[in-house]
Amino acid sequence: MPPASTPVLRAVAAADVPAIAAIYAHHVRFGLASFEEEPPPAGEIARRMTDVTDRAMPYLVAELAGAIAGYAYVSPYRTRSAYRFAVENSIYLAPGREGQGLGTRLLEGLIARCEQGPWRQMVAVIGDSANHASIRLHERLGFRPAGRLEAVGFKFGRWVDSVLMQRPLAGTGPG
Repeated sequence: MPPASTPVLRAVAAADVPAIAAIYAHHVRFGLASFEEEPPPAGEIARRMTDVTDRAMPYLVAELAGAIAGYAYVSPYRTRSAYRFAVENSIYLAPGREGQGLGTRLLEGLIARCEQGPWRQMVAVIGDSANHASIRLHERLGFRPAGRLEAVGFKFGRWVDSVLMQRPLAGTGPG
């Protein structure tokens, strides 16, 4: 067993929902990574989690010293059938867990698992063009800029951009 300071990456479990809901609620209330303005209840988080896992898409948690320190998952980039080989990633860290390499570990885990599946592209939709840490994380792991949507969200009394990035995957889809 690894030391307590080493994060364990594992597949999400139903018992993780309360911790995930708490982490996400923090980001909804205080951050711009999500454009939701009211934190969804744990039941809705569980429904969303099941939607991802029922599609056999990766949903990971980083456990550190027995607590969920962050989580990440992919979901369909868009619902139209032609997009079925593209996924969008989401990564959220518990407050105070930034800058410890957890985001890197989670995103590396997602990429590795997605490359074993049928997906060919991973898209990042980063809330707030000033979220330099997330942009740099994605750049380090092979994402390239794909565009910026200016002032598409209004949160905390101001207009917020979204940054689009994408990365090819070695998926097994057609072509």
